[in-house]
Amino acid sequence: MLTRDTVMPLSNDFIAPPDQAAADIRAELSAGLLQQNAQTSPKYLYDALGSKLFEAICELPEYYPTRTEAAIFDVHLSDMARSVGRGSTLIDLGAGNCAKAARLFPALRPAQYVAIDISADFLRNAVEQLRQRFPQVAMMELGLDFSTTLELPERVRREQRLFFYPGSSIGNFTPVQALEFLRRVRGECQVHGQTDGGLLIGVDLVKDKQILDAAYDDALGVTASFNLNLLLHLNRVLGADFIVRDWQHCSFFDAEHSRIEMHLRARHALTVTWPDGERRFAQGESIHTENSYKYTQQGFLGLLAKAGFGNPHVWTDPDNWFMVCHAHAGSEQ
Repeated sequence: MLTRDTVMPLSNDFIAPPDQAAADIRAELSAGLLQQNAQTSPKYLYDALGSKLFEAICELPEYYPTRTEAAIFDVHLSDMARSVGRGSTLIDLGAGNCAKAARLFPALRPAQYVAIDISADFLRNAVEQLRQRFPQVAMMELGLDFSTTLELPERVRREQRLFFYPGSSIGNFTPVQALEFLRRVRGECQVHGQTDGGLLIGVDLVKDKQILDAAYDDALGVTASFNLNLLLHLNRVLGADFIVRDWQHCSFFDAEHSRIEMHLRARHALTVTWPDGERRFAQGESIHTENSYKYTQQGFLGLLAKAGFGNPHVWTDPDNWFMVCHAHAGSEQ
């Protein structure tokens, strides 16, 4: 587990988890593949190539979340700045190429920017470019997995912590996991008794099934490539022998659970091996690679309240496809 005491500085501004985490990752991946219904965490979709493919997905006409969220920020950023306040410690969860956070800099004028992403090399390059654009902002990169633990090193400024979690990534958690995650975020907002922290988050809302299905299975096949690239990542990290052409991308909206599911489905019966195990897949059997839960506005506000966040401010697009919410960590509803 990554704690304040075990993070390992690689430079003055870059911190990564210790090397022994690699063994834990292999154990997690192996256990997931050996479950009755094979699965992997969606965080493993984001190696260096996966991160670039996701950037491409965000440019697709079918993938509405990115442009819809961007439009909300364009229209309401000044109002958000009034709600959030200036001079924050802007903590960017799943920062990727840092572009979304960078758009906030002129309005929020953060005192410190902390970019967090599991794809450490991709993150480091992105922040280096951002430093050249905003040399007046203190910046730090954390290459870590925040999905199971969130304990920030002491060098992260305590005052006015604003956790920024755009792009509807909260949907990758089950509702129970999302509640646990939000409580961890609130705890880090209130470290050492601080009461001025908060959360600025993007949430994808329930909408027509055809729109949702198209967003995760585009005509160009970029999302399919993004999903299939996971197999190459597994080969590198786990030492497995997946053959990409043996698998096909599959995604669909499950209305009962209000979520998109992504799978990789075996085209024929096959066996995959790795140093500590093997798994036989029947034709049509799949690896469940991602969920993306969709919320109603009131449903998500209720989740925030359970996590201890209060005084929410909500902004949506005209079609109510997506919402951005700022909530305070210092006061409960």
